[in-house]
Amino acid sequence: METNKLEINGEAPAFEAQAFHEEQIKTVKLSDYKGKWVVLFFYPADFTFICPTELGDLADKYAELQELNCEVLSVSTDTAFVHKAWHDASETIKKITFPMVADPAGQICNAYGTMIPMEGLSLRGTFIIDPDGVLKSFELNDNSIGRSSAELIRKVKAAQFVRENGGEVCPANWQPGEKTLKPGLDLVGKI
Repeated sequence: METNKLEINGEAPAFEAQAFHEEQIKTVKLSDYKGKWVVLFFYPADFTFICPTELGDLADKYAELQELNCEVLSVSTDTAFVHKAWHDASETIKKITFPMVADPAGQICNAYGTMIPMEGLSLRGTFIIDPDGVLKSFELNDNSIGRSSAELIRKVKAAQFVRENGGEVCPANWQPGEKTLKPGLDLVGKI
């Protein structure tokens, strides 16, 4: 299967898939979230080790992301039925109230470049998409390295700040309210 070439500031690949959400199996489309920020949170598989620690952390921070007009969609190659079984079996996963997207054929994982072809599993990938469907940030991790929801939230806030304050950029470890930079020749060699 051919994969799309992802580009920062390019259009995020569209998809439609089943998801376990609000005790139901529903169809979700990326286009359903136009006008919102979206975090796509790819992980290898349900009923594993690091995945519940990440998803539990993300579930704990979900309300904060929603306050930022940001929706979360977790994605793995499991079916929606497996997502439901995991949700029912795990106290950690029961905390999840965002859609858990099923990608058993790997189409979404392939489109976003997270698929490990010989394993049928996804790498740990995090993608931030703006309200216009434009990809603003992505990272891929080896599956042995868990991610931080606090850093994800910082990146969403930075992307939002830059969008709302054209011409200003956020330096390393920037937090809302801290000093930003306005790129120009006057800064060259002075930072």
